[in-house]
Amino acid sequence: MIRARLIPAKGTPMQPMLNTAIRAARSAARVMMMYIDRLDSVTIDSKGRNDFVSEVDRLAEQEIIKTLLKAYPDHTIFAEESGEQPGNDYHWIIDPLDGTTNFLHAFPHFCISIALKHKGVLQQAVVYDPVREELFAASKGAGAFLNDKRMRVTSLAGLNGALLGTGFPFKVQQHIDDYLATFKALFMQASDIRRPGSAALDLAYVAAGRLDGFWELNLSPWDIAAGILLIQEAGGMVSDFNGGKNYFASGNVVAANPKVHTDMLKTMKPHLPPQLLR
Repeated sequence: MIRARLIPAKGTPMQPMLNTAIRAARSAARVMMMYIDRLDSVTIDSKGRNDFVSEVDRLAEQEIIKTLLKAYPDHTIFAEESGEQPGNDYHWIIDPLDGTTNFLHAFPHFCISIALKHKGVLQQAVVYDPVREELFAASKGAGAFLNDKRMRVTSLAGLNGALLGTGFPFKVQQHIDDYLATFKALFMQASDIRRPGSAALDLAYVAAGRLDGFWELNLSPWDIAAGILLIQEAGGMVSDFNGGKNYFASGNVVAANPKVHTDMLKTMKPHLPPQLLR
């Protein structure tokens, strides 16, 4: 089995907390991949319309939390399935399986996402794709890496020729018309648009230069926390739909290299109602 390695920039020491997050992600991945060939036996519950959680989500989350708390028992845990476990000013933000619907259909685009905030500032990020064994990781101020290679966002000068990623607003279908208006406006200028079904992995793809930009609305903190730091450390920009930093509260995200980001905001804003620009 090929093991993904993270090699930081020359002269940059590995962060112990990042190493711990990587171990936690790999531990969760082992649980996850045990079930991928026997999905018919997986117990599935519904959290809402088109929003599912499986026993695999819960088991993977337990593995992550166990690993993190063994190393840092006083840290706060904020996880998608189990909620918040209070602790100190270090906050781990965990999505044990981003792309559950994909996973349950054996569609190979899902991941584990783990981020660490300290006093409100993102410090560490891991997004791990267990199918491709791709490890996207970043420490604040030390760059972002895909396995042993430094990541950079693309250098595209605008929307012309851009490949964008997005996600459909399946949880907030009252905004479907607003979303489709932005989709049409961006589609008319970009080269093409993809909707793979895992926001955390899509954001990692922006950091890796596989997508030129990404937008989605009504995402949760665990969907975006790790991806935000990956993109920032890869030289990209992340904002809400108004160009501000309210994305954790609003759940609305635009991410891209600086020039594509500017073009995306300019193209989207005329088609968005005031409530989505807060």
